[in-house]
Amino acid sequence: MKVVLADSKYFKDSIAICSELVSEVTFKASKDGLELVAMDPANVAMVQLKILASSFVEYNVKDDGEQFSISLSSLKQILRRGKAEDVLTLETSEENQLKILLKSKTSRSFSIALLDLDERDQKVPDLQFPVKIEMPASELSGAVEDVSVVAESVTFLADANQLLVKAKGDLSQALIEIKAADDIKIAVDGEDKHKAKYSLEYLKKMISGSKLADKVSLQFNTDYPLKIQYTVLDKLSMSFILAPRVDND
Repeated sequence: MKVVLADSKYFKDSIAICSELVSEVTFKASKDGLELVAMDPANVAMVQLKILASSFVEYNVKDDGEQFSISLSSLKQILRRGKAEDVLTLETSEENQLKILLKSKTSRSFSIALLDLDERDQKVPDLQFPVKIEMPASELSGAVEDVSVVAESVTFLADANQLLVKAKGDLSQALIEIKAADDIKIAVDGEDKHKAKYSLEYLKKMISGSKLADKVSLQFNTDYPLKIQYTVLDKLSMSFILAPRVDND
């Protein structure tokens, strides 16, 4: 496999975001692009990253696809050495390494040993969501950051007209009302309200996806997993699935 990115920003940011949740991953390279699906060590959150072949200026992968496993923290450290003008080349070698070339006025090459991960394939669960909300990524990020100052978990409550983001701590509480608008689309099946609670520790890592895209899709159900997705047209998509917290209130 040999792939070349003229603009490496999205790739670098994606790897940095994923590395906050998972440390070792398996990339699958197919004619469509690079993909990883990984679960965090606590089995609370899943991340799925797809970098489309159309993102690359050169994309050479075996016809039947290939895969390689790697330490994300090692890869992130190398990518952080990149400059905005660098062209990034990733190439797997027969020495069981991933070679990384950063090239602009100077050429800098690195290599990382590939891992032999004895894991079953991670499958993205087939989930059904009656609530789907599309909004500016900054709206979700702001709401999560707001409620995180008072509690460790957040409750989402949605109906056809609005999304309520609520949190309650021992001494304080917060409530953010996000109403449907031209740039905030709220779709709810039926007339029921849907309510679920999630960990803010995980959500604060996931909303880093706002570095990639201006819009975010939020899907959930009552006491059901949450799906957050960021999409950059013709380049990539990054999605997260977060297990709900049991509400004993």
